[in-house]
Amino acid sequence: MTTADHSGPAFSLHDIPFSTHGSWFNISPVVAEKTRAEDLHLVSHQNGMHGVLRLVPQADETRIEATPALLTWFAPTGRIDLAYASPDTIRLRGTGSLRISAAARTLTPFSGTYFFHDAAAGAHVFTSYETGCRYRVTLLSGTVTETRGTQALGENERSLTVDASEPTDGTWELAIEELDTARPAYTTTTTFTKIVETAQNTFADFADTAAPWRSSATPAAELAAYVVQSATVRPKGLVTRPAVLMSKHWMDKVWSWDHCFNALALAPGCPDLAWDQFHLPFDHQDEAGALPDSVTHSEILHNFVKPPIHGWALGHLRRRLPAPLDDAALSETYDRLTRWTEFWLTARRAPGAALPHYQHGNDSGWDNATTFDPERVVVTADLAAFLALQMHELADLAVQLNRPDEAARWTRSAEETQSAMIDELWRGNRFVARGVATGNTWHSDSLLDLMPIALGEHLPEEISSALADRIETHLTPYGLATEVPASPHYAADGYWRGPIWAPATVLVEDGLRRAGHHRLADEISARFRALCEAHGFAENFDALTGTGLRDRAYTWTASSYLLLAEAHTARVRIGRMS
Repeated sequence: MTTADHSGPAFSLHDIPFSTHGSWFNISPVVAEKTRAEDLHLVSHQNGMHGVLRLVPQADETRIEATPALLTWFAPTGRIDLAYASPDTIRLRGTGSLRISAAARTLTPFSGTYFFHDAAAGAHVFTSYETGCRYRVTLLSGTVTETRGTQALGENERSLTVDASEPTDGTWELAIEELDTARPAYTTTTTFTKIVETAQNTFADFADTAAPWRSSATPAAELAAYVVQSATVRPKGLVTRPAVLMSKHWMDKVWSWDHCFNALALAPGCPDLAWDQFHLPFDHQDEAGALPDSVTHSEILHNFVKPPIHGWALGHLRRRLPAPLDDAALSETYDRLTRWTEFWLTARRAPGAALPHYQHGNDSGWDNATTFDPERVVVTADLAAFLALQMHELADLAVQLNRPDEAARWTRSAEETQSAMIDELWRGNRFVARGVATGNTWHSDSLLDLMPIALGEHLPEEISSALADRIETHLTPYGLATEVPASPHYAADGYWRGPIWAPATVLVEDGLRRAGHHRLADEISARFRALCEAHGFAENFDALTGTGLRDRAYTWTASSYLLLAEAHTARVRIGRMS
């Protein structure tokens, strides 16, 4: 085991926000989708993503450095440090002047940020209409040299500026708390230095727990651990459990398949957090058995679903957890997974049909994949494959719960679904999709058509070999393109029409390995790991250049790197021992 350096990995705030486990806000210049401000903002993820406060050193030039425990502005005339004292409180200390202002200049009866001095607490308060929270600034040392816009309405700057009491005094210090209504005035005996030391140790402990296998051969592991740790929020609003958001940029939700990859990466070292990740969407399962499309602080969306990869994920999760699940946990999970499976067999299966269908590309998680170009309400082989895997997992759970009749029923259903998939959609060397309304069939150059490889050992060898050959045509120097680069529909930043994605990579790599195609699985793993080591943990990547696209701090990408790096490390270790 390699213990994390106490300072942790350095990172750019243009790519990865500065935050901490449990917090609903971060510090970043990214204030909206593909929108970066000139200054760092305190950005909240309650009631959506909102830049609430601007943090602006009063210096001509500043340079910013960030590690998991400490963010620093360096200027010719001094420096300002920022660290999390707790998930809802940051401490700042500086030798130069700092202005804290409301990000929104306009206050209406329904939007903006109101600013006032709280005489009871001896603090200044910014209260945000958008987030529903207050941000209380308490000066611990130094002087508030200027305030603007206290109690102002309409268009106005609302700010306070802090500096040392006298030039010879050295530093000022303050705390900013995120709170709902009121709490006792902020006081502390903990020094800033101790806060940073505690944060460094907390990150080192998490890295040691989440990735104890890491070494110089897995150089992105610590940063991946930070991305996952810092994107985790505490239960609040509609989030029923500690949750790893996809990002603390604009993709600040839990989608009902993304969570599976985070659960798997966390399972060996953080089993409780992993279990919470798996179950969080199931906490919002509706009366039809459907999982929500996404969950966040103040919104649950049900108009689409996500693919049923949960049986596949649960099987891996149970094997990765350090201790077996008890009967109560198994029973609850079995019931939830049963209802999710029956949703697909009832609400998403036309009368007389053997196979279920998607109603839109969004249901597949591959929103705009070319598979859905001819029609959107479509029977696809990937859906049948995932459902068959889910039924196999239900059969295994039923055996453990001593329900032999149910186990036999699920095994039979899995076999029937796979047989129907092959009989109806296999064309000798590839799978096709079929429109529910027209009965027309077609194939595409999308990697989605090849996802039945996830069935692994359950597939006939001739089918898995044919799929493996086609999968290899998607392999670029950086990994698996989601659309064959030679396709006329390929687009470098085409979302699911070309870029490399982490979940597709993990599912394909796992299926190939279980089907015995180890050489190709090894190559896919190696190229994706190298991609993350060179380009970080973006939502997706340009398949021909490796450039990270869109959201650059995506947790399922970081978790996928951790999964593949851990597995590779274990294979290397076994190889050395044999």
